Amino acid sequence: MLDASITTFFINKIESLPSGLVYTVVALLVFGEAAIFLGFVLPGETSVIVGGVVASQGRVNIVALCVLVVVAAIVGDTVGYFVGERWGQRILQSRPFRKRQDDLDRAIQGLRVRGPMYVFAARFTAFLRAVMPGLAGMSGMQYRRFFVANASGAILWGVAFSLLGYFAGSELTRIEHYSNWFAIGVLVVLLAVIGTIYLRRRQRDLRAKDDVTP
Repeated sequence: MLDASITTFFINKIESLPSGLVYTVVALLVFGEAAIFLGFVLPGETSVIVGGVVASQGRVNIVALCVLVVVAAIVGDTVGYFVGERWGQRILQSRPFRKRQDDLDRAIQGLRVRGPMYVFAARFTAFLRAVMPGLAGMSGMQYRRFFVANASGAILWGVAFSLLGYFAGSELTRIEHYSNWFAIGVLVVLLAVIGTIYLRRRQRDLRAKDDVTP
């Protein structure tokens, strides 16, 4: 999570923009988070929450904001995927990435083990949200598999955090402070559902196998 003074400065800047520019700035920050690794400096999640707050003031349309955030996230991550596919190894040798080598190694291992499920889950963690598209492209994951997992996560994340800011209104500082816990809660629920579905499917397959075994 960002330092409080940086967050406050950022909030004040976006809230002071004309309505049309709010859409533009939020979209560019969400797009740039993974496309140009802006997430190392400023998580797009903060801009989405602030955009939702501005929408609660009636200055931008919340539905349009949700759509814009989701599209910007998907397109930005797609650019990040192809950047990673072409220049990933070279980028990982740069100084900002060398400082996070242990985190990157864990992310690469998680991607190898869990594949698309890990791409989906990464959407709800600031560091992974910035690097996962590039790592997926570098790993050789099929783009179609990446796109489905990434788009699913982007839709849930974009709508949830836009609405979080919208319903938070003047309580932005408190909500921004707890937004990580909100993301973790959403992720835990989703992983529990996915795990349950997987276990039930596995049990069904095992029963089917037992039925055909002489």
